[in-house]
Amino acid sequence: MDDFAEIQALRQELIQAGYEYYVLDKPTMSDYDYDHKLRRLEELEAAHPEAVTPDSPTRRVGGQPLDSFTQVRHQVPLESLQDVFDFAELEAFDQRVKGAAPEAEYVVEPKVDGLSVALEYEDGLFVRGATRGDGQVGEDVTENLRTVRSIPLKIPDAPPRLVVRGEVYMPKKVFHTLNEERERRGEALFANPRNAAAGSLRQLDPKIAASRRLDIAVFNIQWPQEGFSTHLETLDYLRDKGFKVIPHYSCARVSQTTERITEIGETRETFPFDIDGAVVKVNSLSQRAALGSTAKFPRWAAAYKYPPEVKPAQVTDIVVQVGRTGVLTPKAVLTPVRLAGTTVTNATLHNQDFISEKDIRIGDTVLVRKAGEIIPEVLSVVAEKRPEGTRPWFLPKVCPVCGAPVERDEDGAHTRCTGAECPAQLLRSLSHFASRDAMDIEGLGIAVVENLVSAELVKTPGDLYFLKEEDVSRLDRMGKRSAKKLLAALEKSKGQDLARLIYAFGIRQVGQKAGKILAARFQTLDALQKATLEELTAVDDIGEITARNVLDWMASPQSQHLIQRLKEAGVNMTAAEQGSDQRFAGMTFVLTGALEQFTRDEAGEMIEARGGKSAGSVSKKTTYVVAGEAAGSKLRKAQELGIPVLTEEEFLELLK
Repeated sequence: MDDFAEIQALRQELIQAGYEYYVLDKPTMSDYDYDHKLRRLEELEAAHPEAVTPDSPTRRVGGQPLDSFTQVRHQVPLESLQDVFDFAELEAFDQRVKGAAPEAEYVVEPKVDGLSVALEYEDGLFVRGATRGDGQVGEDVTENLRTVRSIPLKIPDAPPRLVVRGEVYMPKKVFHTLNEERERRGEALFANPRNAAAGSLRQLDPKIAASRRLDIAVFNIQWPQEGFSTHLETLDYLRDKGFKVIPHYSCARVSQTTERITEIGETRETFPFDIDGAVVKVNSLSQRAALGSTAKFPRWAAAYKYPPEVKPAQVTDIVVQVGRTGVLTPKAVLTPVRLAGTTVTNATLHNQDFISEKDIRIGDTVLVRKAGEIIPEVLSVVAEKRPEGTRPWFLPKVCPVCGAPVERDEDGAHTRCTGAECPAQLLRSLSHFASRDAMDIEGLGIAVVENLVSAELVKTPGDLYFLKEEDVSRLDRMGKRSAKKLLAALEKSKGQDLARLIYAFGIRQVGQKAGKILAARFQTLDALQKATLEELTAVDDIGEITARNVLDWMASPQSQHLIQRLKEAGVNMTAAEQGSDQRFAGMTFVLTGALEQFTRDEAGEMIEARGGKSAGSVSKKTTYVVAGEAAGSKLRKAQELGIPVLTEEEFLELLK
């Protein structure tokens, strides 16, 4: 089989496997085989770029980052729906419909709580996808929508133009996994799946969108509607064309709609997505046309919103959890109460301000609901049921896990443990310490970290350098070969520059940039440990808050023990010698667009190695903007400010 025949065969095999996995939910190919075949296809397409097609599975991994989104005017407006909040309002809606369509029947669908989009196809190829926006104008998010595996990139026997509407969502399982990963990395958690989906779809880097594993439920043909008489026919047509159509829909007379709405509400926990109601639509397309729309809503549809369940429960205790970022989170232990289909026994109390504002005490009766149908929360205290002798509750002054002092964030929102070796933060600390931008320990991913912690082989980052091959090789999915590789990577990481080590410590507000600045100024970790507040704040870009965070971290007994452990292991604690080539000293560069010779990170490292600074935004202090292919808003701002703009070739000349 020649390369072109293999490309065609692989493409068809992967498209079919993806459809079975992401649309039908009936996988026939293992993840390993799929990834292996996809990599082979990527290799073949790289060798034969002329053979790449818009519907290739390789287009789903995400392309070059964008500078901004362009606006799209919808051919058919993406209307919002009129809300109804009880069955009396639903009956009034039905009476209005019957004024123009006495024999109307309805389709009832779950209302997915996600982000509405329009998908455009020309001659069967997916050419553009846009957010709803204000209904008339949205944003072009085509490259991000290509990464949604359940969206077909090509459909068979299609009309010259087809526009469909759907709701992009983040599956609940993916949402919980994503938040666990963000917690491990010390990043802010997403509030709910809808926010996570919206934030993912509006990422300028499609590779980030691809990593978020979004899904879609398609529920309408926007254009054309000729050839169909009912909404059910359009849904059947979309399913036949390979779309992932809204599930659990049914046709009903008005007398049956309340039963169907109730059924959807009672089974909402079984859906892979969040719902915030049920949609009731007139089935007949001709009746829809006769009913028309108001200035805001179609007259032929309504969204029934489920009222949030609020029930009383007693607070039997308040316990404190220490998260992987060191945040102390109080949690109310409740007498069991049934909410939104599940039994709730605890509710988050967020922080001290939340508890003090509502004056929540152990023994109180409180009103509880599920926020966004996901997280149980306390709404208020039933004051008249408060027992005598209760006392106001306050967070402890030391970490309940390691005993280190706790402190409140500058904004007062959270209270954190200051311990550098706190067991509660161990997974996050180890993952950060080993990450690519920190000590760059190859092979020490989260799965291996969890293995090491579970086996109690590592209790602080310093313990990593005292691991023994025989202990590591006995771990799940390791073996002697993997153990040797890990120990070799650990040995190599001992020679990392001081800047990486400072960043690896995970000191609050000390990122990569601050790590480089501190290493360049103090040269050794010993000197940094002895630095005063005045010396730290005298360093460019190091403010008083960051300086105090450094001082507090260095003064902690846990931090001192960690540093001593690393010294015993032979970890480098000295800054790399500054290169003699400092031609960019005092200059600030901004990189934009796609570069051919290297990535933006690589270009930034070259600039910094020559004494310059690589910034993320254009200002009057910018010396040069380096513009690659598809440069956008940063290039325009540079032109407005009169900042010199370099092509990649001109930038290469400066490097020579």
